[in-house]
Amino acid sequence: KANELAIQILGGHGYTREYPVEQFYRDNRLNPIHEGTHGIQSLDLLGRKLMQNNGAGLQQLLGLIQDCCQRAAAHEALAPLRQPLEQHIARLTRVTQALLGDLMAGKINQALANSALYLKVFGHAVIGWRWLEQALRAEHGLTDGNPADADFYRGKLQAARYFLTWEVPGCQPELTLLEARDDTCLNMQEGWF
Repeated sequence: KANELAIQILGGHGYTREYPVEQFYRDNRLNPIHEGTHGIQSLDLLGRKLMQNNGAGLQQLLGLIQDCCQRAAAHEALAPLRQPLEQHIARLTRVTQALLGDLMAGKINQALANSALYLKVFGHAVIGWRWLEQALRAEHGLTDGNPADADFYRGKLQAARYFLTWEVPGCQPELTLLEARDDTCLNMQEGWF
């Protein structure tokens, strides 16, 4: 996404070979090939990984995120960053429980039909947590660190602010579709192509 935006910033010139972002974008297009399809990854996450060891990994992750949010609550300046993440995690947790309940009830196709959307909102939760952790460190750096690094810390805070106030809340439509168990894709018939 960063490479795509870099091309947009440069306008039509961004896609020419005069600027390195064109090469970065082409190189980056290989990542989905190396990683496998996100569809397979999403099916694996929702259909297998979350339930491994009775959900111990998921519970550990949620505990780490909750701990980070509690530490961030001690910093009033971080409230606008922490609150969107907490709201996202609360809604994602409800969606996760419902989808895992569907899987346990044998509604496998319905539960996994929109797993790619689930992967996106889950990923945004994890990245949001990591940005909040960086914001916490930046806050400490501004108060206890080297004053020469203040701009670096302010930059980290601004990047965290962007992700947590723009990207994380941007997952609301996907969460709505997941909550509704939207069956638009599931009900597509081969003959309709």
